[in-house]
Amino acid sequence: MGTPGEGLGRCSHALIRGVPESLASGEGAGAGLPALDLAKAQREHGVLGGKLRQRLGLQLLELPPEESLPLGPLLGDTAVIQGDTALITRPWSPARRPEVDGVRKALQDLGLRIVEIGDENATLDGTDVLFTGREFFVGLSKWTNHRGAEIVADTFRDFAVSTVPVSGPSHLRGLCGMGGPRTVVAGSSDAAQKAVRAMAVLTDHPYASLTLPDDAAADCLFLRPGLPGVPPFLLHRGAAEAAAAATGPWLGCGCREAG
Repeated sequence: MGTPGEGLGRCSHALIRGVPESLASGEGAGAGLPALDLAKAQREHGVLGGKLRQRLGLQLLELPPEESLPLGPLLGDTAVIQGDTALITRPWSPARRPEVDGVRKALQDLGLRIVEIGDENATLDGTDVLFTGREFFVGLSKWTNHRGAEIVADTFRDFAVSTVPVSGPSHLRGLCGMGGPRTVVAGSSDAAQKAVRAMAVLTDHPYASLTLPDDAAADCLFLRPGLPGVPPFLLHRGAAEAAAAATGPWLGCGCREAG
């Protein structure tokens, strides 16, 4: 029997999608994104891919950019993956739903068990789903509704699934994330702190809590590639990105050993 929480961050592959020019055009702005320096975003995207492949030793799969999908690089919203199961989401925005097609095909090619959402009343953005290694929390937000959360619970029956109200325009993982197997990191906003307090009430597991000055800084990934000699890493926004891009896409990053 494994140690509780040891499943957090276990990974062998990384899936990314190239940055289309439309992300920096009126289409991206129309989706609520701030002004974007396209050349810089594309450079940062390349840096991210290099770190995933070279520093973490992951097998990197890259989907090509699609101009009709300006938010396509934000792959976290398109699938929820745990073990050999991938739940293909149903994003709140109808314009984003075609993003799942390429992701579905890539995950099928990896041999994952694909679960689809057939209920047209359900909405689920993947960045509203936080996996701690022990359980799932699903944010009930503008983007994800109760039926979407129920489907997460139906898909991952080996884990407890709890719902957390999310106020404002953010996704749950835009407010908090996992900085380690037993550590929840969260921003300092009222919305982030309310979410963390709700999680503390709902869970049966003890988690340490770390509050960061900016919500954007809590948008991080704890990764354990599981390769010989490769320690755990915390993939996070660089300092400049955390300060300047609280509402923007995460394309730049830092990478630190997590011990």
